[in-house]
Amino acid sequence: MSELVRFGVSMEAKLLRQFDALIGRKGYGNRSEAVRDLVRNTLVEDRWGREDETVVGTVTIVYDHHTRELAEKLTEHQHSHHHAVISALHVHLDAHNCLEVVVVKGTAGEVRRIADELIGTKGVVHGKLVSTTTGQELA
Repeated sequence: MSELVRFGVSMEAKLLRQFDALIGRKGYGNRSEAVRDLVRNTLVEDRWGREDETVVGTVTIVYDHHTRELAEKLTEHQHSHHHAVISALHVHLDAHNCLEVVVVKGTAGEVRRIADELIGTKGVVHGKLVSTTTGQELA
């Protein structure tokens, strides 16, 4: 187990009350758990800010599968980046709409470019890149 270090944080009472309320809503056991998550999130965001860092992300898109040749275009985008696309999940939401979640691993710049290609494909009604980490640097 890693060495734990205690440190103090000073902040305004109102800000601390708001933080405590957030901790309660999110189900954290204590402030330390919440602060650790905030620090990890900041470190992950920093990693994504460096174009050449290896990262992982999910690209979630929603589209009408009746849009002419859209499914084929999305599949072609994924095949053209087969080295970075780890997995894909396809869900039929209703008679017209589909949701796809594509897991992508590569440099931050590459993952963003792939996400932009998928989300920017004509006919996609909504898309979002969720950035995360391989976890290695946070262990």
